[in-house]
Amino acid sequence: MKIGMCMFLWTTAVSKKHEPLLRDIKATGFDGVEIPIFAGTPDDYKRLGALLDRIGLERTAVSAMGDPAMNLISADASTRKAGIDYMKWAIDCTQALGARTLSGPLHSTLGAFSGSGPTAAEKKRSVASQRAIGDHAGKKNVTIGLEALNRFECYLLNTMDDLSEHLDAIDRPHVKAMYDTFHANIEEADAIGAYTRNRKNVVHIHISENDRGVPGRGHIPWQETFSAIRKSGYDDWLTIEAFGRSLRDLAAATKVWRDFSESPEAVYRDGYKHIKSGWKRAGA
Repeated sequence: MKIGMCMFLWTTAVSKKHEPLLRDIKATGFDGVEIPIFAGTPDDYKRLGALLDRIGLERTAVSAMGDPAMNLISADASTRKAGIDYMKWAIDCTQALGARTLSGPLHSTLGAFSGSGPTAAEKKRSVASQRAIGDHAGKKNVTIGLEALNRFECYLLNTMDDLSEHLDAIDRPHVKAMYDTFHANIEEADAIGAYTRNRKNVVHIHISENDRGVPGRGHIPWQETFSAIRKSGYDDWLTIEAFGRSLRDLAAATKVWRDFSESPEAVYRDGYKHIKSGWKRAGA
């Protein structure tokens, strides 16, 4: 098991100026960080990867698609193509970064709604889009971890069961699932069962408290969660995802209107201890 920290708490564009923070994250005990990919070139991410190598941090990648002009399930072919092109660019940046997984709600436009649930036509278009993305990801040795989001952030895929059924239809080895404790807490009648039923597709896990604050201070059933994950044989990333108000656009997208912790340091330092101790107890 590896413990990671998503950089969304501070920025959507990690650079050399974040080196002191990255070094403190490493000193706290983290194995790696999750790097947002929203802008730049593969060469930019190659340089960032070299910095992370020097610090001794492994890495994963995360992105999202908030622009309706590149909606992967749109009825307009040129709009879908723009989304596929964006994903190919993000995959190229992920490879250059030295990461093996790129996760997030990379199936539809974040925050865009039709006023009803997903249609059969939208799901069919999604399958075609994801197959094209998955073929490119395979060539770059990158695995996509699609994320089921709560109903207030998207409408295409809200539950792990729906996500797994969709992945079976996509049928690409480099398009899989991410499990996020925050979204499962909202959408799943049985969050633990939602994970265990769909474990075969899970390649990445976000550790996120019910209020998006410090893991361990809310009401997520952590002991049961860690036990289920460990019992399932999962031995990859447990990455903390938390949000603050410092980034206006990201705060608006995630509906963060107040502070959820006394400091960012509390999130990653206490969060790290929470995962470390919870994982140890799960194996006792």
